Amino acid sequence: MYIYQQPDWPTWTWDDRALTSLISNVRHLQGQLLGRVQWAGFPIKLEAQLEILALDVLTSNAIEGNHLDTDEVRSSVAKQLGVELTNPRSTTHYVDGVVEMMIDATRGFDQPITEERLFGWHSCLFPTGRSGLNKITVGAWRTDEDGPMQVISGGMGRERVHFEAPPAAQVEDEMRRLILWVNTCDLEPLIKSAVAHLWCLTIHPFDDGNGRVARALSDLLLTRSDQVPFRFYSISAQIERQKKGYYQALEIAQRGTLDVTSWVSWYLSCLEGALLNSAQLLERVFIRARFWEAHRETPLNERQRHMLKLLLGDFEGKLKTSKWAKICKCSHDTAARDINDLIQRGVLVREEAGGRSTSYRLVLPSYPT
Repeated sequence: MYIYQQPDWPTWTWDDRALTSLISNVRHLQGQLLGRVQWAGFPIKLEAQLEILALDVLTSNAIEGNHLDTDEVRSSVAKQLGVELTNPRSTTHYVDGVVEMMIDATRGFDQPITEERLFGWHSCLFPTGRSGLNKITVGAWRTDEDGPMQVISGGMGRERVHFEAPPAAQVEDEMRRLILWVNTCDLEPLIKSAVAHLWCLTIHPFDDGNGRVARALSDLLLTRSDQVPFRFYSISAQIERQKKGYYQALEIAQRGTLDVTSWVSWYLSCLEGALLNSAQLLERVFIRARFWEAHRETPLNERQRHMLKLLLGDFEGKLKTSKWAKICKCSHDTAARDINDLIQRGVLVREEAGGRSTSYRLVLPSYPT
């Protein structure tokens, strides 16, 4: 028996006492995060939004095995937030649509959820009316023309059905009930986000994209919880890190009773991890901002500026003269001059090991903790 076949569906229940500590921890971390960002200037807040939203889009799609180009996603997010990038990438309608859906879910957190709004989100995910090579129903509830909606794993002949959704004939009424609950139920927002996520995925209202729509709905409710039109953490990124546990928790909940304490507990623990990881990401954003503020008057050529941006990002390995020359496509002598100039200006420092192993690192500005 699946959860929607229970006689009292969808009368959700949970043990508040079992969740009190987790809710308290998550609320504390949310407050810490918003408190830190509150004192940042507008450009830093905007850059933080760019990083988190791009991460959210990338990971929500990666959970479904749909891997998008990082630079294209960042360029699309920047374009829609009005942020200028040094070397923006051209973007496709598909990526722009995915980003538009996520921005609507957060910027429009105070707007009611409607059938048309969900159809709009779904249309953003599938602008061509296809999922891969398969034609699907877009911007409307599923019809089950090809049989019941099932979540299946395993190869041909070894398929395992993890879940079978309610018949298509029930979807409209089921979604109407969910939408009314989202818009009117007065409930602790964190629990509401967790239950809405499970509820939407249990109905599985679309031919495809149900996970991404459910996570966008969760994001909207989390943003309502914060009461600000943006978020500085990504639960999708944390779900991607814990993907196996995510699918296991969903399957257990969808085959269980309407007491969803275990699911809500898993969701809140995941949210706790998202907030902790986001604090690290935001710290990198703050470090970059302080670095450029400290060196706003430092004369830099294009090669130096390019390399400093890389070093402040996800630079792999140690910086050596040969690596500088290779990345900047310049001679070894030119790379050495660029590096020595930055050492003299206090931007770089030579690591202790010398000779062929000589490498360099950034001098980051100190700041009070």
